Order: sequence, then C-alpha cells, then structure tokens
Amino acid sequence: MKFENILSEVNGFGKFQIRLVLIQMLSRITLPCHFVLNNFMAAVPSHHCNITPLDDQGLFWNLTQEQLLAVSLPTEPDGSPSSCQMFSKPQYQHLHGLNSSEDAVAVPCREGWVYDNSTFASTIATEWDLICSRKGMNKLTATIFFVGVMVGAPSFGFFSDRFGRRPLLLASYLATTLFAVLSAFSTSYIMFLIMRFFTGLSLAGVSIISIVLTVEWVDIKHRKLIGVIDSLAWTFGSTIFVGIAYLVNDWRWLIVAVTSPVLVAIFIWRWVPESARWLIASGKLEKAQAYLKTCAKMNRADGFSEALRTETLASIVVTEEKGRVYTYLDLVRTPNMRRLAARTGLLWFCVATTFYGISFNIAGFGLNLYLTQLVYALIEFPTKIAIYYLLDMIGRRSSIVGALVLSGVCLGVNILIPEDMSVVRTVVAVFGKAFSSASFTVLILYSSELYPTVVRQNGMGFNSFMARVGVAVAPLILLLDELWKHLPQVILCGTAILGAMVAKTLRETRNRCLPETIEDVER
Repeated sequence: MKFENILSEVNGFGKFQIRLVLIQMLSRITLPCHFVLNNFMAAVPSHHCNITPLDDQGLFWNLTQEQLLAVSLPTEPDGSPSSCQMFSKPQYQHLHGLNSSEDAVAVPCREGWVYDNSTFASTIATEWDLICSRKGMNKLTATIFFVGVMVGAPSFGFFSDRFGRRPLLLASYLATTLFAVLSAFSTSYIMFLIMRFFTGLSLAGVSIISIVLTVEWVDIKHRKLIGVIDSLAWTFGSTIFVGIAYLVNDWRWLIVAVTSPVLVAIFIWRWVPESARWLIASGKLEKAQAYLKTCAKMNRADGFSEALRTETLASIVVTEEKGRVYTYLDLVRTPNMRRLAARTGLLWFCVATTFYGISFNIAGFGLNLYLTQLVYALIEFPTKIAIYYLLDMIGRRSSIVGALVLSGVCLGVNILIPEDMSVVRTVVAVFGKAFSSASFTVLILYSSELYPTVVRQNGMGFNSFMARVGVAVAPLILLLDELWKHLPQVILCGTAILGAMVAKTLRETRNRCLPETIEDVER
C-alpha cells in the first residue's frame, strides 16, 4: 500500500490541508521581505561632509545652501558636490566664479556626514556611516545574511529528518523572531552582522521545512497547486513589502515589521501537524495514526478513520529499518541517489545564479526604489499563474526546461540589442526575470517530489545550500563587465542553458506517488 492510497481515503485536500497551507503562508510571506530587506535597510541616501568645522570665522551664516556647498566641497566630474571629500579651507573665491587657489586641498570628511532624510529616516548606512571608504561594510551585510541561509539550510534539513518537521519548524520560528529583534536593536555594527547571520540561518528552516511539510500532506492531484501557492506567497510577500517599506522608513522598525508575521505563526503553530509520512518512515505508527484520524475527522472521512490500523500503516514502509537515522551521507551512498543529488544540486545552483544574476543586473525603469521593487514583484504573478496550468499540461520537467531556455534566450537577446535601445532592453530583461522566477517556482515543488520521504529534508537542505552558493556567485559574475561589458550576460545565459540540460535528465513526477524510501529511488 502507498501513502497516497491512505490520503485519498481521508481526502488529500480538505479542511485539514487548507488550514495547514494558510498557516504556512503566514510565515512564508516574511521570507522575501528579509531577502530583499537590504535594498531598503542599507540604502545610502544623498550625503556630503559635515562642513560646520570649516566656518572658523563665522562667515557661513549669510550664505545659501548652494553657496555653502560651493565653498566647502569639491565637485565630481558630473558637477555634483563630492560625497566623500571636503576642502581643507573654505574657497570663498568660488562665489565670484574664480578657480580654486593653491591651498584648495581636498581631504576626506573630518567630522562625519550630513544625510538627506527625505526618503529614509534612518538606515544602517547612516547609523554607522557605512559610506565612502566604508561602503564595502554596507554590502557585507547582505553577504553575511545569505551565508547564514547557506549554513542553516543543510542544518535544518538534517535535524528535521532526524527529529521531525514540526518541532524544527517551531525552532526556526522562535530563532527567527529572537535574532531578527536583536538585530533591529543592535548597539554596534559587529553585533548587527552577527544577528543578521543567525537570522538568515533561522529563516532557512522556515524556507525548506514549511514547503516539504505541506507537500507531504497533500494528494497527488493537488501537489502542483501547493507548489504554485507557495511561490505566490513569496510574490505576495514581495508586493506588500513595498508598502511596509514605504510606511516604515526607519531600519530598526522595518526589521520588526517584516518579522511580525512569524510572531503570529508561533502562536498558531499548535495547529501544525507532524508529517504522517515522516512518522511512518520513522516507525512512529501510533502518532501517525492519531494525525491521520484527525485529518479524516476534519475532512469528514470518519468511516475510514475508524478502520485505520497501525498494521495498515506498517505496510507502507517495509523495505528499510524503522527508526534508522538518515544523514547527508545517504544522498551519496547509492548510485541513483548519488546521481539525483548531483543533478538537483547543480540545477538549484544554475537556477539561483540565473535568477539573482538577472535580479541584480536589471536596469532601472527611471522610477524610484519603491516603484522599481513593485514592478519586479508584480511581473511574477502572471508567470506563476501560467505555470499552474503548464505543470499538468506538459509536466514538471518540461516546464522547468522551457522556463530556463526562455530565460537564457532573453539574456542572449539582450546582448544583441544596442545600448541606446534602453526601453527594449529593459522589457526583455523583465521577461527574463519572469521566466527565471517561473523556473524557481517549478524547482521547489519538483525537487520535493524527487526525493524520498526518509531523506527529503536532507535533500532540500542540500539543494538550498547549492542555491545560496549561486546567490553568492551572482554578484561576482556581474563584476566581470570590467573585462567585457557583455561577459556577465554570456555567463548567465550559459548557466540557464546548462540548467535546462541538467533538468532534462531528471525523471518526470507528474501524477506519480512520492517515493518513501531510498530503495524506491533505486528501483
């Protein structure tokens, strides 16, 4: 007997599953908020040196702001005042259109900076002056966060296969809330970096556990719906984040605001069930029986609930030792698992590199930061709705292969479009981002269906780790434009095509039962 047979008897997509989906969506909408938080939290507003110390003769009081800047700051090649340097002495001759004198020595800012607070009340850049010679420290915050996600993914994957999905989900909720709040009220830059690392580590648990737990409770027919809903929750989170960031323009309270859904998720965690698949695979048949009976009762399948026996559940997993501890080594011990891990790992790397490479490299629309972020989010809605129908029409494998090929085509086409056709280049780039987003939507569902229950979280943890490597590599690829301006586009195009070739070698999972054991995969 297969677990899908039992799910069909207890109604594999009734009130029980819908409640689980809604609970998981509440926590998952915070993921994109934290992933793009650095764009707003670490934004660098217009700034210039604090020029007050130059007024040693008290002559500044009768000068306009424009005149103050003219006598105090050197200019950039485009004519704008310097953001990082000041004159060692005021150059009053500039007021009369004369050139600088011989003593017009430009020096780094001496007494800090003055920031334009019209858009952001406070950012970490203004809090700790992470600008000019320290601007690398500002960019480091995003890197540290994603390193935390990279470490957290395999860690939560291992422990949730060892101790269960439900307790590790609660642990990730609690840790995310704790470290996010601590980061919001950090008293130093070093403390902030450490807290952001652990916030990323904790969020990795929410990311990989919630989708697997939901997929394991849903029947074959509705798995694709769950995959698309999960992806739309990400897009919805990205969309509402724009409004939150607009209303909350202080970086400390912005962190608290985007973390608040997790706090609510902690209180309603009590209604999150453990995965019955995992309980059966771990030999905990009585607990699995209790959850299945609860599911049957809520879904009005009471007749089956009375007939459910532990002997029936025991027949689902009979080929592997119950209670055995599975580790990441089980991903490489047997030939088919080894090939599966290598292929999905490379595929996740390619998809993540392409997605974030396009996201970091899309030219602006001539709009402000909030409108640009909104456009990036809204473009994903129609693509993901189309994926919902394609998953059944052409299957998981063909959908992800097609999405990656089209992403690569958009990247390749943009190489050929002249630089002066900026509108056309931007439109093509946006379509490329939409297709790469579609590939991510399919990939998460597809991977969870390929791995067996006993190591599904380990597999997803490994894949998520490979994706974060791709996230880290993407900015480095974009730096190669100094060698040749089109080189990043060429590499990203090749990465997308490579991902499509790898996906083509995987088996189709449409309308198929989830594998329960490693032996299922080997057969």
